[in-house]
Amino acid sequence: KMYSCGPTVYNFMHIGNLRTFFFEDILYRILKYNGYDVKYIMNITDVGHLTTDSDEGEDKMEESAALQGKSVWDVAEFYTDAFKKDIKLMNIIPPDKYTKATDYIKQQIEMVKCLEEKGYTYITSDGVYYDTSKFPDYGKLARLDIKGLQEGARVEFSTEKKNVTDFALWKFSPKDKKRQMEWDSPWGKGFPGWHIECSAMSKTELGTHIDIHCSAIDH
Repeated sequence: KMYSCGPTVYNFMHIGNLRTFFFEDILYRILKYNGYDVKYIMNITDVGHLTTDSDEGEDKMEESAALQGKSVWDVAEFYTDAFKKDIKLMNIIPPDKYTKATDYIKQQIEMVKCLEEKGYTYITSDGVYYDTSKFPDYGKLARLDIKGLQEGARVEFSTEKKNVTDFALWKFSPKDKKRQMEWDSPWGKGFPGWHIECSAMSKTELGTHIDIHCSAIDH
C-alpha cells in the first residue's frame, strides 16, 4: 500500500516538483520488479494549501483563481490535466487512483471530529488545531528538532497556537469575504487544512495501515 502526496494544482509543475514523482515512479517500478503487489494512490490537492506552506496566508488555489479571473474549480481542472500530461511525457506510470481533496470533505470532517473527541484538538480564532504536545512521539519519525523549532520560532508565530509544531485541521472562512471553496462543519463554515487531507484520503482508500507514504522532503 503506497500513498503519495500529489500536486497542488494552482500552477504548472516545474522540474523540481516533478523530481518527486520521478523518484516515486522508480520506487514503484522497483517494488513491482521485485514481485510486490502494489496498490498506489496519489492525491490532488485542490483546496487548503496556504501560500506559506503552513497555516498562514491565502489559499494557493483561491489566489491563483483571483489572479487569472477564473473559478477555483476551473483552475483545479486545468492544472490537474496539465500535471497528468507532464506525467505521461516523462513516462511516469500513473497511480491506480487519483484522489481529489474536495471529494473527501466528509471523511476529513469525521477525522477531525474523532481527534476532537479524543482530546487532541483546540480551537483558535482562525480554526481547529492539532495539539502536538498531546502526542509524545510527534516528530520522532522525521527526526524533528522540536526544541530547536520552539527556540527559533518566527516573530510572526501565532500567539494562539500552543506549540510551534501545531497545525490546522480545519480553517474558518474569513468573515469579510466569501471563499469559492468552503463547507459547513460542526465548527463553522470553512475548509480543511492540507495536513488532514492525506490522512483522510489514505485511510479511505488504503485502510488504517499503509506501507509507504512518500512525497517531498517532509516525508
